Amino acid sequence: MDVKVTLCYVLLLLFSLSSAENVKLIVQGARSIATTDDNFICATLDWWPANKCDYDQCPWGQAGILNLDLVTKFYQMPSRAAFPERDGMKVKLTFGLNALTGKTNSAEDKLNWVGDWNPNNAISLMKYTISKGYKIDSYEFGNELCAEGVSARVDSVQYAKDITRLRHIVNLLYPNASPRPKVLGPAGFYDKEWFDSFLQNVGPGVVDGVTHHIYNLGAGVDKDLIKRVQDPHFLSKIAKTYKSVAGAVKEFTPWAAPWVGEAGGAYNSGGKDVSHTFANGFWYLGQLGMTSTLNHKVYCRQTLIGGNYGLLNTTTFIPNPDYYGALLWHWLMGSDVLSVSHDGSPFLRTYAHCSKKGPGIIVLLINMSNSTIFNVSLVNDMNLYPETVDMTMREEYHLTPKDGNIQSDVVRLNGTPLELTKSLDIPEMKPKLVDPSSPIKVGPDSIVFVHSKSFNAPACR
Repeated sequence: MDVKVTLCYVLLLLFSLSSAENVKLIVQGARSIATTDDNFICATLDWWPANKCDYDQCPWGQAGILNLDLVTKFYQMPSRAAFPERDGMKVKLTFGLNALTGKTNSAEDKLNWVGDWNPNNAISLMKYTISKGYKIDSYEFGNELCAEGVSARVDSVQYAKDITRLRHIVNLLYPNASPRPKVLGPAGFYDKEWFDSFLQNVGPGVVDGVTHHIYNLGAGVDKDLIKRVQDPHFLSKIAKTYKSVAGAVKEFTPWAAPWVGEAGGAYNSGGKDVSHTFANGFWYLGQLGMTSTLNHKVYCRQTLIGGNYGLLNTTTFIPNPDYYGALLWHWLMGSDVLSVSHDGSPFLRTYAHCSKKGPGIIVLLINMSNSTIFNVSLVNDMNLYPETVDMTMREEYHLTPKDGNIQSDVVRLNGTPLELTKSLDIPEMKPKLVDPSSPIKVGPDSIVFVHSKSFNAPACR
């Protein structure tokens, strides 16, 4: 009798620890709702020195751009294998320019910088890169000078005047349109009054990308950081900012495009127990999905290396989990964004794009629940495009944390830990093949990329 009672208790406990929910994911494949740049995935290199410390820790080491050994270490980075079209330094490089040269502090307010920008240093840099044949994709003007600013600020009308001068200089030094670098700005935190004023005071063709910064998780030292990256309601709040920036760009500078120019999640170098772990992928990949639906063209992660939030480990250059998430996005997700919806739990976040290579669509499924399995069936909207007899096997990439610990630095692909090869190359990342008639099983605390080759989406033809 005792054995039976114990067995029943164990079975009841196991059932209570894990539940299953069937979800119908409706994909509207008739038309795209937004587009991204082909190189949507972007990462920054920052200038912070080794003695940049926050909360009694100094996580930058030699990873700041002033100390980073670009001659040897950079070529050893796994980014060579991740982005082959950018190999051999064929990187699309955005260079940040100092927007305060020539200005002085206001006598009334030391944070406020006044006067016209002196472009001499920027002109020298441009002439040097031109003489060397270096291709610069874009120049970003200033850093975090909007509204109240961070350490410094510039009036919106003055900033518009200065960046217009930058555009004239770029046009003069690069007379041919095809290799001409883009001009980006204002590279700061969104403030409606400041942004609207700036955008209304720049003429057509001055700015190509309207960049803004995102650190919506709060301070890196915040004890609630691990909870926030798993809270779908908290993570959705930032959508208002993305919508506002996209709306302002559409209204005042429709020739330009919104970019996330810097996003580290948690500010002050990130959280030492969260930002470099699997759990951070709930925030990061969700942000990629969210911004792409709101017509942002590029999303730049702070950082490629450096701080606690680097895609690569600061000292070993070994990829952190988000690196592999970024890699799969770059490989799989096309530029055309599709609308998706479901009536299931908010802990299941869903996004869909046309496939980057080959037919069909790519679906990104993020399960932030630690106890629920979602069995997801893909449904073509309104049944306008009935399922065909095409039984091409579905490709699935399941990302899970090592040992089920979401604060692990090691991520598994379809059950196998992703580790660099002996030659420091990215390991082979093969999908598992699944019967397309079966639902997609999204386990607790997992992230899944799905390539449905047989899904009939006219927007993807």
